[in-house]
Amino acid sequence: MKLILITPPTYFVEEDKIITDLFEEGLDILHLRKPNTAPMFAERLLTLIPEQYHKRIVVHGHFYLKEEYKLKGIHLNSRNPQQPNHYKGHLSRSCHSLEEVKEYKKSCDYVFLSPVFDSITKKDYHANYTPDEIRKAHKAGIIDKKVIALGGIDVDNIRQVKNYGFGGAAIMGALWNKFDARSDYDYSQLIEHFRKLKKLAD
Repeated sequence: MKLILITPPTYFVEEDKIITDLFEEGLDILHLRKPNTAPMFAERLLTLIPEQYHKRIVVHGHFYLKEEYKLKGIHLNSRNPQQPNHYKGHLSRSCHSLEEVKEYKKSCDYVFLSPVFDSITKKDYHANYTPDEIRKAHKAGIIDKKVIALGGIDVDNIRQVKNYGFGGAAIMGALWNKFDARSDYDYSQLIEHFRKLKKLAD
């Protein structure tokens, strides 16, 4: 099962080092999501990440970066709902209902479905689907390998994601809450937590 990491919404000093180490530990795909930030900061981060890992990075905005840095692809969401004219390449999209999954899955390499569990980072952002609804959606062929579960995924429920039939898990809070960018310099706890998640996802 794929393991996808979404960046926190703001940039911080050790970010490039952490991302590089996570790729070395076997991170499949990184989603670079920095809403309402200038593209120059994304460019700076990308220049600090070894080129060999660029092909595993998907951007949520400033889509020109895909070609300029030879990235994996682009991701569409409510802020950026349209792909550029004549775009060819990897495409993913955020979905917040099973109906959206049905609509967009066929035109994307994969889609995110959220929130599958109660969010770790957003208070009052609760699971939108019951286990029974997810199982029925899998049986009906709506949830399959092209659907990535997002929202509240951690070591205690990542196996459940696999059992539900999702093609992967997208994580954010489960990992980034192991590191305080304002005061921490040692991110070994974050790396160790990633290893646990990776082992359970494989």
